[in-house]
Amino acid sequence: MSLARYACDPAASRGRRFAEPPAPTRSEFQRDRDRIVHSTAFRRLVYKTQVFLNHEGDLFRTRLTHSLEVAQLGRSIARSLQLNEDLVEAIALAHDLGHTPFGHAGQDALNACLKSHNPASAGFEHNLQSLRVVDALEERYPAYDGLNLSFETREGILKHCSRRNALHIEAREPGGVARRFVEQDKSTAPWLQPGLEAQLANLADEIAYNAHDIDDGVRSGLLTLEQLQEVALFSQYSSEALAQHAGLQGRRWLFETIRRMLSAQVYDVMDATRAALDQRHPENVSAVRQSAALVCFTPEMARKSADLKRFLFQNLYRHPQVLETTQAAQQVVRDLFEIYMADPAQMPQAHIDRFDGLETPQRAGARPERVVADYIAGMTDRFASREHERLKGQTVFLS
Repeated sequence: MSLARYACDPAASRGRRFAEPPAPTRSEFQRDRDRIVHSTAFRRLVYKTQVFLNHEGDLFRTRLTHSLEVAQLGRSIARSLQLNEDLVEAIALAHDLGHTPFGHAGQDALNACLKSHNPASAGFEHNLQSLRVVDALEERYPAYDGLNLSFETREGILKHCSRRNALHIEAREPGGVARRFVEQDKSTAPWLQPGLEAQLANLADEIAYNAHDIDDGVRSGLLTLEQLQEVALFSQYSSEALAQHAGLQGRRWLFETIRRMLSAQVYDVMDATRAALDQRHPENVSAVRQSAALVCFTPEMARKSADLKRFLFQNLYRHPQVLETTQAAQQVVRDLFEIYMADPAQMPQAHIDRFDGLETPQRAGARPERVVADYIAGMTDRFASREHERLKGQTVFLS
């Protein structure tokens, strides 16, 4: 399939931090995707929480299944818009590599630990951590740390970043993946947006988690079909499903409703994005970067999606049962952080060797609290639970 003029062309990539000869049979973005799939961090996603902790059920989404769903949705939309499917897939598969165990609960706890230990710390951002994983923490190649991904994939992975952290990245990599966050408050910025493929991966992420969190919420018993009728997006396609299939009920009703919701959102993004492209008429990727966001919902669908997100926040993410496991998960992370800071020997030697003062020409050192945070962030739910039990003698989560 030919690419649109405003799509990211792998032949015109801004390249890798460490120059490498091209692969004989793969484009630069296909190569990125393959490196991500074979990485250690990607395999760990199968045992990292989406909403429900790993021990709570075998059928709930994990970070891995979520990433696969984002990639599938992203590729489908990219194909229709003549964007680069391989780049969308690479970003989608890598976007959650930096997530901690226990989902957002673990992230919030680790952020608090870093700031409590060192008030000057920039804290923990999972998007920045995903970039750290692919730039520094993976150890697969003899000549450099990380996966040495292309600029465009790395840019898409860093979909959010505080200005403070962006300035640190910009100092190490002038004009690099963090430039748009440094320049956000300047009307004369050279670019404010990433490429369309990164924008698409970001919106596909939202579509995917809204849909599958409904499914997991009902499966868990924390949400009911009756409650969901309060949500316009769900109610509309639930009614359509019943109108076409009289007597539909239970999981078949739920799945058909979610399928229709997903399809409607996908086609809405296609239509709204085409309209935005027709209006702005970007001639190339550079013009995309200097434009407002172009991959989007229509205003009506954006409103319905926002209503669904609010519903899920109030009724699922803040449900007492979820909050109970959230508090336990945060205690596990806090305890592990305190133990490793007080006694680094409890970590594998390879992590201790990353402390400042022990760096080598091939391996850069880091402050002890950042090394500890990197180690904890890389854990799966079950490994963190087992480490906590080993070090504290307590079983926090009962199967």
